[in-house]
Amino acid sequence: MWSGPRNLSTALMYAFGNRADTTISDEPYYGAYLHHSGVKHPMNEIIIESQSKDPDLISSSLTGPVPKPFKIWYQKLITHHMLPKFPLDWVGKQKNVFLIRSPAKVISSYSRKRQNPSLDDLGFLQQKNIFDHCLSLGQEPIVIDSDDILENPRALLSALCDTLGINFDEAMLSWVAGPRSEDGVWAAHWYDSVHKSTGFSKPPLSTPDLGNEFSDILNIANVLYDQFNTIKIRV
Repeated sequence: MWSGPRNLSTALMYAFGNRADTTISDEPYYGAYLHHSGVKHPMNEIIIESQSKDPDLISSSLTGPVPKPFKIWYQKLITHHMLPKFPLDWVGKQKNVFLIRSPAKVISSYSRKRQNPSLDDLGFLQQKNIFDHCLSLGQEPIVIDSDDILENPRALLSALCDTLGINFDEAMLSWVAGPRSEDGVWAAHWYDSVHKSTGFSKPPLSTPDLGNEFSDILNIANVLYDQFNTIKIRV
């Protein structure tokens, strides 16, 4: 599941993690991204020390056998964590889904957690590059919209499961509030809202007004969002 930050990605990970047949991995490239990029995030050193910093070892792990006794391995991958020097050919061994969200909502949410985000921080361009790479490998990647999930979780998740060739499970629609054992160490900073949740809430009725502060980022991101929007799953 390829997502930018603040895209409903953790809630969707919890939904899949609530299936008895599914194990989950939370942002396995986060530490490597921080180590190799020099970007500073909250809890920076703790995150770097919590994970492998070798992208080759990470990709080798992610393409290994599905951990027993599970049948499905859900991997939450954040697009901007994939630096240009990190190999991507391994994604040809996976089923790739791209989670999109209205850029204004992403920017509004992210800027409340980390000030002055750049275009690179938000993963829009990286998501398109990874999507195009999947196409170059002969894949037909799947696109879903977070607002569509919030609007009708059962219908959208059922359609996603059908496209993936797996059975829909009602357990995906709700979960117990609080952290999960699979959470990355960064959950203490980033996951407070989802830890208070027990399921998917209704989408906001309005799009945030960002003024002129993020106009350059928003203009670029909206072009990419509109491209994805034409090929997303619809129910």
